Amino acid sequence: MVNPTRPLGQSGISVTSIGLGLMSLSGIYGESSDDNGVAVIQHAIDHGINFLDSSDMYGWGHNETLLSTALIGRRDQVVLASKFGQTKGQAGANGVNGKPEYVRQACEASLKRLNQDVIDLYYVHRIDPSVPIEETVGAMKNLLTEGKIRSIGLCEASPETIRRAHKIHPLAAVQTEYSLLYREQAEATLKVTRELGISFVAYSPLGRSLLTGAVKNISDFSNDRRKDHPRFQPGNFERNQELVSAIIQIANNKHCTPSQLALAWLLAQGEDLIAIPGTKQIVRVDENLGALKVQLSKHDINLLSNAFPVGAAAGTRYPAGGMKGVFI
Repeated sequence: MVNPTRPLGQSGISVTSIGLGLMSLSGIYGESSDDNGVAVIQHAIDHGINFLDSSDMYGWGHNETLLSTALIGRRDQVVLASKFGQTKGQAGANGVNGKPEYVRQACEASLKRLNQDVIDLYYVHRIDPSVPIEETVGAMKNLLTEGKIRSIGLCEASPETIRRAHKIHPLAAVQTEYSLLYREQAEATLKVTRELGISFVAYSPLGRSLLTGAVKNISDFSNDRRKDHPRFQPGNFERNQELVSAIIQIANNKHCTPSQLALAWLLAQGEDLIAIPGTKQIVRVDENLGALKVQLSKHDINLLSNAFPVGAAAGTRYPAGGMKGVFI
């Protein structure tokens, strides 16, 4: 099974169409030992995934340190992505910092944790509305000139912000949540990324596990961060489960899993799309890669799109506070 590559904008870098998001390896969705995390990453590499997505805020440095261990002897097999911009607040709430001096500070700290000389794709994790994006990206451009990063990306940026940033230096990628469940902001973003020749990296392409069909009860995630997400709140959860029943039925007819069908639908939206499903289980890495075998006709794609119309999901993508930090 070949995991085909797709370009990251005009950067000259190519990544596998299915990558691996690493957030869950740092305790966000329940415990995962470092040994398990290293094993998951190395299994993904061994099975043809070359795109690894980390951040300095996943475990507040833990994720990058874990990744450095997993990459010993394997660095030349991967495209390494990380992010900066989210900061740890005293009272527990995250802050943002896009100041030029912080850009350099954050990058150098990430390089040290990663034990690397260069990050292949460096993202602004959240846009700082108090700092012009031109200043933030200008500082990233300096890092690129110095060889500390190879390409520049934004996360959860609005079309206007994307356009302004792209004028300072061509963006390789924009990362936003995109799945059958949450389409509106992602598809608005796609219009501008396609116009400008920027790749789109879709995180949470399985709806934070809702689209897997494996989540049956709210109690399934009572010990992790998902319990705070509106999509999993009583009332919303049941309505979303009704939507998910459609993908389960179609997947049964296609002889694949709901996860594989959801990923196949996403990748069928265009060659400029890259999916980075996250997991802390090797078996799920293999299941996700199985999406590459799923063949979808135009009828299948339309059937799924109609089963999950834009705006159909119950509950916003993040709690109220988190929603203030996206699509800026």
